[in-house]
Amino acid sequence: MRHVLVAHGTRKRTGVEMIGSLADRVTAALGSPVHVAFVDVLGPTPADVLRGLAGPAVVVPAFLSRGYHVNTDIPAHVAASGHGDVTVADALGPSPEIARVLADRLIESDWSPGDSVILAAAGTSDPAARSDLHKMAAWVSALTSSRVELAFAATGDPPVAEAVAELRGRGARRVVVASYLLADGLFQDRLRDSGADAVTDPLGNHPATVRLIASRFRRARLPVAA
Repeated sequence: MRHVLVAHGTRKRTGVEMIGSLADRVTAALGSPVHVAFVDVLGPTPADVLRGLAGPAVVVPAFLSRGYHVNTDIPAHVAASGHGDVTVADALGPSPEIARVLADRLIESDWSPGDSVILAAAGTSDPAARSDLHKMAAWVSALTSSRVELAFAATGDPPVAEAVAELRGRGARRVVVASYLLADGLFQDRLRDSGADAVTDPLGNHPATVRLIASRFRRARLPVAA
């Protein structure tokens, strides 16, 4: 079985290194190599990687909600590769596992129950993806017993900086931004510049993220019960 982890892509070296490190950790968990591909900014693309692989392959989208890259880009790359035996697994989110990673990242950032929390995603115009994001905000709210607002680093309203300012205008004592990003990059920089009191690290190499990706690879080839 061949394993391909597909991420968005970033020009920031630390972000590329973080995805590479994540793939290395999943490789160790599976005992089998995990190849990395990117749908934007840099290569190799999923089509490039799949063309070089013989035998059955599983693709795990390293994305945190359904959206254009998951629903359109990745299937198009699979088709363009000409590979005849590819299974595409579910995206990483929304999932309870990722909600728990977000809660851990909040604790690492010195969040406390009285803080106002913003779940900051990259952004999307896809209705299904926005539904996924609202679901994640609700799960994180339940885990932390805090109200969690949703904001965006790129596409979507409100932008993170505006959401931070609005909470301060409503009297928030302390505002913490929970980064709903997989790796470091331009969008994480925007979160750091949002004016929040604290910004969590990307989900990155958290052990639960590694376990979830490994599980996606393993479960993708299980037969579906009738």
